[in-house]
Amino acid sequence: MSWKSHLRGDLLLLLTALIWGTAFVAQKVGMDHMGPFMYTGIRFALGALVLTPLIFYFGGLTPPVTAHRKGPSLLLAGLISGGILFVASILQQVGIIYTTAGKAGFITGLYVVIVPLLGCLWGFRPGPGSGVGALLAVTGLYLLTITDGLHINLGDSLVLGCAFMYALHVIVIGWLAPRMDVLRLAAMQFWVCALLSLLVGLVLEELTWSMIKGAAVPILYGGALSVGVAFTLQVVAQKRAPPTHAAVILSLETVFAVLAGVIILGEVLSPRGWTGCALMLAGMLAAQLDAVFTGGNRLLIRLRMFFRKGGG
Repeated sequence: MSWKSHLRGDLLLLLTALIWGTAFVAQKVGMDHMGPFMYTGIRFALGALVLTPLIFYFGGLTPPVTAHRKGPSLLLAGLISGGILFVASILQQVGIIYTTAGKAGFITGLYVVIVPLLGCLWGFRPGPGSGVGALLAVTGLYLLTITDGLHINLGDSLVLGCAFMYALHVIVIGWLAPRMDVLRLAAMQFWVCALLSLLVGLVLEELTWSMIKGAAVPILYGGALSVGVAFTLQVVAQKRAPPTHAAVILSLETVFAVLAGVIILGEVLSPRGWTGCALMLAGMLAAQLDAVFTGGNRLLIRLRMFFRKGGG
């Protein structure tokens, strides 16, 4: 593959990271108009509506080598992965009410460090980069979130829980995806997440037409663009870009999240916070590059990037 093709793939990945990073701002603004369950439900339903027709355009994406492996039905797989995605998304959406978009972006990004550590429970052997990455990320998390009184606020705690749920989601997807069409699995889990969110939202939250109108832009950005369009861009880009490029470029999502928070929402980070972000980004990169260069983890990182939380 030529360097021009790689460059086009890298640029598409950069655009994907930009959309996903700035989607944290959309999620933050959306909470000014409606509750987290309704916002999440409408957002994922809209993203699923965008993604579902693409299944017929792209056709099957089942890996040919592993397609013969037996697994659960598409419906059961969607219920499992969609249920985990629902919990992760709600923890993030509620957490972002109490913290900044930038901090939420970086804390959520910790899932790339948590994945290889949780993978040890299933027999995965993380390389040295994962250990170094975890140490850097934890140090950065401390600087970013822990106050002088050794307290962590509610929003940061919820988003940290979200990062663990996303890590679990990645591991589950790592088992499911080689056994079925991954685009259909992605669409199914988005529909399940949307349905669960809307059902809970109908019980716990109010929804009016004025709320939908007020949150229209954040919903369109977080749903159609972040879940639907960015997901498709990633599918196309990863056919062109090497895995090492994809791992590094998609990590920039966290950088775009904090920059968007500062520029668009006027969020402020202290020098201590910026140092924490830098250490966390270094830890994420260390963990991802370790996964790329460790042959046994190549499928895991590819799936991790492919099923990235619907964006945002």
